Amino acid sequence: MTRNPKSLLSGFVFILAAAALFSSCQKEASRTTGWFYNDPQTGGFEVSPHQEQETGPGLVFIEGGTFTMGRTEQDVMFDWNNMPRRVTVSSFYMDETEVSNVDYLEYLYWTSRVFGETYPEVYRKALPDTLVWRDPLAYNEPFVQNYLRHPAYHDYPVVGVSWVQATEYASWRTDRVNEMILIREGILEWDPDQVNERNFNTEAYLAGQYEGLVRENMQDLDPRGTGERRVRREDGLLLPDYRLPTEAEWEFAALGLIGNTVYERVVERRLYPWSGHNVRSSERRTMGTFLANVQRGRGDMMGVAGNLNDGGEITVPVYAYWPNDFGLYNMAGNVSEWVKDVYRPLSHEDVAGFRPFRGNVFQTLELDEEGNPVPKDEQGRMIYRDVTVEENATRRNYRYADNIGHRDGDLMSSMFFDQEDVEDQDDIMYDYGTTSLINDDARVYKGGSWRDRVYWVVPGNRRFLDQNEATNDIGFRCAMERVGSPVKR
Repeated sequence: MTRNPKSLLSGFVFILAAAALFSSCQKEASRTTGWFYNDPQTGGFEVSPHQEQETGPGLVFIEGGTFTMGRTEQDVMFDWNNMPRRVTVSSFYMDETEVSNVDYLEYLYWTSRVFGETYPEVYRKALPDTLVWRDPLAYNEPFVQNYLRHPAYHDYPVVGVSWVQATEYASWRTDRVNEMILIREGILEWDPDQVNERNFNTEAYLAGQYEGLVRENMQDLDPRGTGERRVRREDGLLLPDYRLPTEAEWEFAALGLIGNTVYERVVERRLYPWSGHNVRSSERRTMGTFLANVQRGRGDMMGVAGNLNDGGEITVPVYAYWPNDFGLYNMAGNVSEWVKDVYRPLSHEDVAGFRPFRGNVFQTLELDEEGNPVPKDEQGRMIYRDVTVEENATRRNYRYADNIGHRDGDLMSSMFFDQEDVEDQDDIMYDYGTTSLINDDARVYKGGSWRDRVYWVVPGNRRFLDQNEATNDIGFRCAMERVGSPVKR
């Protein structure tokens, strides 16, 4: 059978047209203008393909949701500082374990290597207070000498760290993780000779104030550009900041209600990070075993020789015991943990129902006369300042930079609200140092520790300590924002 030449020609033309159409369809176009994305011929507007957020080192995913935050048992302390309140927490990431001694030693080593020669005070400020182990009527000197640095304690949680030091550690960790990502992606070279302000800082890099050892920059599709550019936030490569979890996030993660939820019903509101009302295991193989490292009774820290029940005279390794239903270890016992919030006894009544938190101080980058960020400081960090009332004159959501005492601790919430000439506005509500120890430096810490009775294991209970103080039973773990979908796919 002979084919018609015209038919063959028209078929060939059709295939070419289809191929051209298919080729044009490969370029994604704007739904509003029709212009192609990622095309230098149409201006070079770049749109990165959607990708799942990378899980940072040491983190596990915590799917958010609503829960009743606050007291779940009798308030034996009569503080009335954790009234039950339904709130919603966004999905986020959280450290699988407490930050360990070896984790913190890595931070100390880096700080000493980078700043030790020129700014030794930076290293000294990062050092944990090992003297927290001392007791006037106990012999704890071996812990003073060994707990932080001896290899036998490498996997134990770091203690003697203040809230301020924990926050600094989280910032350092952000930069080291993002620097590693850029090295892994072939953007930067290894640079072990970084010193002083020439160390990698995420915000300084994004602001164009860090050069580093560039291996290969990103391709720049802007026809006005040089053909290459540094990584931008819009590329989706860099991770959000590591930080301390908020009080609501910590409590939500500790309860792990995902383990006893049927559809949208919480079939049993938990008292502890596990189901039931006992602190000993009821499983046949582990019957009677303690589920957390706590003080079992007065003077009883670990049990009887030959059968040490909780296995910890002081702290225990960060992977000890069973994880909760989110996969988090030691959310009950071992060490209490710093959270991000400033303490107020009535915070649960005042804070927002969505992502509750007290402690906001809104800031913005310090700019020069030309509108560019001012040069970074001696530690390589960008310089911020508090926003001003004049800048926020037309805002409806906030006016002042410092919102720590909003509704509870500021001038407007006090009996002196109509007296603008009050001398010390920081103490007008709680009279710090005279009738209370509450001020803007009082930070919340959550959970029980190796020194605590079972009462403090309950995630809803809360205590506070000055942000510059440290103890031998308070540690911390980091959290990170979940960007995009609250469901991990």
